Amino acid sequence: MAFLVDSHAHLDFRDFNSDRDAVIERAVQAGLKWIVSIGSGEGIVSARRATKLAQEIPMVYSTAAVHPHDAKIWSAEIADEIIRLSREPKQVAIGEIGLDFAKEYSPRETQESVFREQLKIADQLDLPVAIHSRNAHEDTMRIIKEMKPQRGVMHCFSGSLELARELVKLGFYISIPGVITFKNARVLVEVAQGIPLERLLIETDCPFLTPEPFRGKRNEPAYVRYVAEKIAQARGVSIQEVGEKTTANAEQLFGLGRDQKI
Repeated sequence: MAFLVDSHAHLDFRDFNSDRDAVIERAVQAGLKWIVSIGSGEGIVSARRATKLAQEIPMVYSTAAVHPHDAKIWSAEIADEIIRLSREPKQVAIGEIGLDFAKEYSPRETQESVFREQLKIADQLDLPVAIHSRNAHEDTMRIIKEMKPQRGVMHCFSGSLELARELVKLGFYISIPGVITFKNARVLVEVAQGIPLERLLIETDCPFLTPEPFRGKRNEPAYVRYVAEKIAQARGVSIQEVGEKTTANAEQLFGLGRDQKI
């Protein structure tokens, strides 16, 4: 029975070029119903590839955006292309967008400006947002409160339970990555326990952040099962319950499956 969703994967990345079909098959065998392939990387190139994958693979949906790392390449032409891509079939969000002050591949002020511009696009197209925030939670929250996106998810959540609760009050979902399986993930376990299950999503962020017991190897959508298992353990419920509720959450947020009869 398919009852899991990888709500944030990078299936278009070259890491999967040699065995993408096998990766999809393993996801099906692991019980995945849907995968959201995030088109955000290499400027706008990743968004183009993710769009194509979603059109080719029934269980895959896609998003389009410019990652904060690439904010410095922003232009009116790129904004127009994001809008065009986002109107293609099976496009379900603007993302990932946000702020990354850990590496600052683009200047902070440029990241903030491009974040706002893409929030405007999401509002214009009535799409949810998938937000990336690394070493920038205070500034990310300031912009969210200023721009007031209608709905969205904080992907790969790395903040405190207090921050997660504040985001939930603003109507956001919290997405839990494979990091929760790491031995030092006490705070993330607290988040998974302390947030209503109705507001949780699960993700791999593959090919990154591979969960135990595969840490150190390439991540892939099938491994989202280990995230669900850890959340189930932390909450004292079954993996079936975690899977079904987080799947319902992803379907509600992104509109997954509305275009298909399954």
